[in-house]
Amino acid sequence: MRIVFIHPNYHSGGAEIAGNWPPAWVAYLAGSLKRAGFTDIHFLDAMTYHLGPEVLRAKLAELRPDIVGVTSITPSIYEAEEVLRIAQEVVPGALRVLGGVHATFMFRQVLSEAPWVDVIVRGEGEEIMVALAEAVRDGRWPADQRKIRGLAFAVDGEIVATPAASTVKDLDGIDPDWSILDWDSYIYIPLGVKVAIPNMARGCPFTCSFCSQWKFWRDYRVRDPKKVADEIERLVDEHGVGFFILADEEPTINKKKFVEFCQELIDRGLNKRVKWGINTRVTDIYRDRDLLKFYREAGLVHVSLGTEAAAQMQLDLFNKETTVAQNKEAIRLLREADIFTEAQFIVGLDNETPETLEETYRMAWDWQPDLANWSMYTPWPFTPLFQEIRDQVEVFDFSKYNFVTPIMKPAAMTRGALLEGVLKNYRRFYMKKALFHYPWRGTGFRRRYLLGCLKAFLKAGVQRSFYDLGKHGYFKPVKRDNLEFGFDTSRTIAEAQMADWEASADKAARAAERRAAVKAQMKERAAERSEGFKMPNGAEVMACGGGRAQMQEPAE
Repeated sequence: MRIVFIHPNYHSGGAEIAGNWPPAWVAYLAGSLKRAGFTDIHFLDAMTYHLGPEVLRAKLAELRPDIVGVTSITPSIYEAEEVLRIAQEVVPGALRVLGGVHATFMFRQVLSEAPWVDVIVRGEGEEIMVALAEAVRDGRWPADQRKIRGLAFAVDGEIVATPAASTVKDLDGIDPDWSILDWDSYIYIPLGVKVAIPNMARGCPFTCSFCSQWKFWRDYRVRDPKKVADEIERLVDEHGVGFFILADEEPTINKKKFVEFCQELIDRGLNKRVKWGINTRVTDIYRDRDLLKFYREAGLVHVSLGTEAAAQMQLDLFNKETTVAQNKEAIRLLREADIFTEAQFIVGLDNETPETLEETYRMAWDWQPDLANWSMYTPWPFTPLFQEIRDQVEVFDFSKYNFVTPIMKPAAMTRGALLEGVLKNYRRFYMKKALFHYPWRGTGFRRRYLLGCLKAFLKAGVQRSFYDLGKHGYFKPVKRDNLEFGFDTSRTIAEAQMADWEASADKAARAAERRAAVKAQMKERAAERSEGFKMPNGAEVMACGGGRAQMQEPAE
């Protein structure tokens, strides 16, 4: 049985300005499938190679697969759907499978707008995909489709979701097949070396309101550090990887495991052969302030911090559980440890103004990270924050949900003015860095790395791919307030998806009512028990501080 995986051809001018990123999802799925006996697996990276519809048609006609699998994040969903529509035309007998975070939570939307999608894999794909492939191989599909957990599909006009599959408990049993990738194509521009994105842990215990990752991975699990080091060693030895970024939301959560991983890299001499970066929280940096030089010795050279906002009000809105002061201190500590810092700012919420944009610039320059990014607030349609501000969302063209297009219009700014303010911040920050910092700060690796980062920005600027500016008409002689972002206004939320949201909202409201009722009942019973109660010595019950009045909870 032949399986063909395809990475959709989507570009937005965001993270890809630093290079071509290897699609790790296909390596993890292919590894699990091959261990289950499925060896005829092929991969088409339409994104890296810019493969258009005609090329995909020719490739699928040549390969004649039994299963066509595609993944998608929110902005690439339409490209992914189109790949499977092409598959329906060219290989109509193949099972068309879609996975990824967007389809996991928006399966009713996807199945409504793309009925040619046969089945959606919801959640982590390794075990679900094996069960699905086995059913196809054994002739049990579609007869057994309701028996496989973690799927969604349409039957006679009804959208069916089977019970959620459990998360992958044995992460150490996962052995990705990195050989399925053409490694010469994945280059990290700042260093000019091959780049990988392995996985050390899955999940996150924090519940940032704008993020979906904690919902997708659900529980937090971490791999054996020795197993992760084994994987890094294979990537270096067999594929020539010179830089990697841990894909984890926060690899430092488990301090003990992270320290063990660093020690493994040092003990094997990998710290001299490969450099690496992570994303993490500022609170972990402060917690590990005495270990930062040890992390740098292990090869950690780049830390991207979710500082998110310059204003504490926005940090609180995001449920970040951090403060502005902590952000500044974390960057200082990393700089002292000779680790490059990248500060991430989210802009474009309803309360954004030219003054708040200016505040983020001043904050970034005061903190002095090596790199700074201003990302447009993107209301993922399956996050808590989206549900809170849903009435303010005007754009449902998910292809623009890419962190670089201003989906939300601030109350006091046009989208064009917001984009111009962000680009002004970029220009000022990196021009001053280029003139006064990058060429003169440090020697050897530090200078080379920073100049490499500057090269990546300049390359994207010359190609007009940075921030999707070439598609926004930014270079046309028009006022910034009149910029056209090309939103497809015909895109709306499907009735089935809206009904699902409303049902979930009603369920949450009922649960809140039950909690409030129980709370009130407990207060009432406590008052009854304490009424007229005296201490054994005959004294009345006194409140804290010696008064008789008990503290009342504020009304909700």
